[in-house]
Amino acid sequence: MARTSIVMQLDRVGAALRRTERPVPEPGPGELRVRVLACGVCRTDLHVIDGEVSASLPIVPGHEIVGCVETLGKGVENIAVGDRIGIPWLGATCGVCPYCRSNRENLCDHPVFTGATRDGGYATHAVADARFCLPIPPGLGDVDAAPLLCAGLIGYRSLTMAGEGKRIGFYGFGASAHIIAQVARWQGRELYAFTRPGDVTGQEFARSLGCAWAGGSDEPPPVALDAAIIFAAVGALVPTALRSVRKGGRVVCAGIHMSDIPTFPYVDLWGERSIVSVANLTRADGREFLAIVGRAGVSVTTTVFALDEANEAIARLRRGEWEGAAVLVPNAPRYAEDEHRGNMRGN
Repeated sequence: MARTSIVMQLDRVGAALRRTERPVPEPGPGELRVRVLACGVCRTDLHVIDGEVSASLPIVPGHEIVGCVETLGKGVENIAVGDRIGIPWLGATCGVCPYCRSNRENLCDHPVFTGATRDGGYATHAVADARFCLPIPPGLGDVDAAPLLCAGLIGYRSLTMAGEGKRIGFYGFGASAHIIAQVARWQGRELYAFTRPGDVTGQEFARSLGCAWAGGSDEPPPVALDAAIIFAAVGALVPTALRSVRKGGRVVCAGIHMSDIPTFPYVDLWGERSIVSVANLTRADGREFLAIVGRAGVSVTTTVFALDEANEAIARLRRGEWEGAAVLVPNAPRYAEDEHRGNMRGN
């Protein structure tokens, strides 16, 4: 077993991630250590790097971790060495605050966040609280599973909060939207995708996943929507989405960070329209979502990078240069040296 762990570490806000070596971390009581098999690159990681989401620096980003359990700390039950597990954003909760005691652990007053307040998965090894790990379903590949652990989970919670309406709008069509579009179509809903104006490729991608209509965020939908989910971190989309939903409709803000929302006339909100945000996730969300991925036939589009290409992956995420999601894989061939890899469709 390797005596050192390779990590991509953020030393200060706005800095490039630094490749360094550390001793392999040891799990404490109730914890486990995994050998990282894959870790998704999420927009929340970008917010951490840019200082838009608070983090305990230095920190190893990454919270869409698929790993193989190597070592168990004292007291860990129902998980065995060799199991394949997922480590999501919510790394631990206090268990005693009013939110934890009312089954709203996603709103915990004293949470631990993987890749922000606890080292994450941009590494060859990671340690996690065993109680907050999720079993990865058999038959789901490591690379395919990684984006499900945040992009998928937050998208699923957002879809649930959108209610049971038939016509749903997605503002932004990246990692989360492309996964949840497939779940929503499986549920029998009608989808309308809004991309950056002029993003013809993104609109074609949305239509290929069953969206009834795709256009720019500066265009009105052809029908009034029952609900809209805003995946893009653009506050100006809130009043735009409000004008697209019918009376009684709901606008769900799915991101952990968003630019300021501009003022808008009350008439846009009137008619019992509502705006809600999504905060983190619960373990119940994770179990429920992962249980339906196979039944819904979810297919994840990914671009794979080697661990030491994390900075390139972050830069390309910032520029919006791929469809679907990016995933870091330790010891993967370098992306720049593999001209034939490109996007890979999961099972």
